[in-house]
Amino acid sequence: MNEYLKGTKLYGDDFSFDQIKEWYDEEAEGYANLGSKHKDSYAYGYHTMNKIHGFDKIKASTFKDVMGFGSAWGYEFEPIIDKIENLTIIEPSDNLINNTIRHLKPNYVKPSIEGKLPFENGSFDLITCFGTLHHIPNVSYILTELVRTLKPGGHLMFREPVISMGDWNAPRKGLTKNERGIPISVFDTTLNKCNVEVVSKEYCFMLSSLIQRTVGSFLKKQIYAYKNYVLADKFASNLMKGNLRYHATKKLERIAPQSVFYVVKKL
Repeated sequence: MNEYLKGTKLYGDDFSFDQIKEWYDEEAEGYANLGSKHKDSYAYGYHTMNKIHGFDKIKASTFKDVMGFGSAWGYEFEPIIDKIENLTIIEPSDNLINNTIRHLKPNYVKPSIEGKLPFENGSFDLITCFGTLHHIPNVSYILTELVRTLKPGGHLMFREPVISMGDWNAPRKGLTKNERGIPISVFDTTLNKCNVEVVSKEYCFMLSSLIQRTVGSFLKKQIYAYKNYVLADKFASNLMKGNLRYHATKKLERIAPQSVFYVVKKL
């Protein structure tokens, strides 16, 4: 367990099929069952962050084929929905399906247990994966599958926590049973083996929970919905990335970004 908390190895990345299946069964409805994710009342709050760290890095005017990996109701696509011709969403939960996103009817596909995607090589112009990989055991394999299904010149963008999120052997309030952050080295090592160019790698969410608790009652939306906060957080997070520890045990080690946002292009 010590090697996992040190961040030298990702817990779950080398699981057997039976171990992956057990994890999958526990996590399939885990996010939906947290208790606050009801479609009628849910408001997606990450548009500003996705725009600044992600969509602004891509200059395409249209996207013929787009995949959202773990995109639930698909609200993350609303800012670019008029640019999308076909949208496929990979989603295990029956409770997170949306019949239409504005004018577009998405095609929902359930993931396989081991994560093999049912698409040919080079199927998609754009793939998004926001806060999904840390719910999955075999992250390295899934990441290579996402790259495999990208068209040459297509883009993959993903945002994930890069801290442990506490000791996942014990219940944690507000988190599913198995989710844990992913050491930054896992992403760098895996992407180095893929035929991709890293367009952007930016850190985010430094002390966000503390700031939200401090000033959140004075705001109408979550702090990361505000452009000025996202820009300030981007600057501070990248400034303090050297202080990042996967499993911080000291207060000063927690003054560091909690997540990373990648944009990669397939060569």
